[in-house]
Amino acid sequence: MIVVAAVDRSEQASEVVTEGEFLATALDVPLHVVHVLSNSKFRKMEQTSYEETGQPAPMDEVKQFASQHAADVATDVADEYTPVGLVGEASQMVTEYAERNDARYVVVGGRKRSPTGKALFGSVAQSILLNADCPVVSTIR
Repeated sequence: MIVVAAVDRSEQASEVVTEGEFLATALDVPLHVVHVLSNSKFRKMEQTSYEETGQPAPMDEVKQFASQHAADVATDVADEYTPVGLVGEASQMVTEYAERNDARYVVVGGRKRSPTGKALFGSVAQSILLNADCPVVSTIR
């Protein structure tokens, strides 16, 4: 079992890691800090790499880039963690990763939005809340 702290590029990401570390420590399980690079950002990285080198960016390098962001967020916040980089649609990738790794909890950051805003724009956190097989903790501020 693990605790998954799903981080994005927002200022709330460190709060997600803090809460994830609290849960992981309390449960005596590993903390995995996960960052998902969107398909559109992946395509931009591939295009830039192709323009500069004539070769698309290798998937391993792209995942390492995402993993490095997870590590950057967690470095000053958590003592022990595993940074994980994924590529794809964020809510789906986090949910699948949590399921594959038998996550005890998933911790996500949320944004305050009106009900209309949530209905119109959707929410990664909301999708994870609805689709995860384990409890989800949201750090909405």
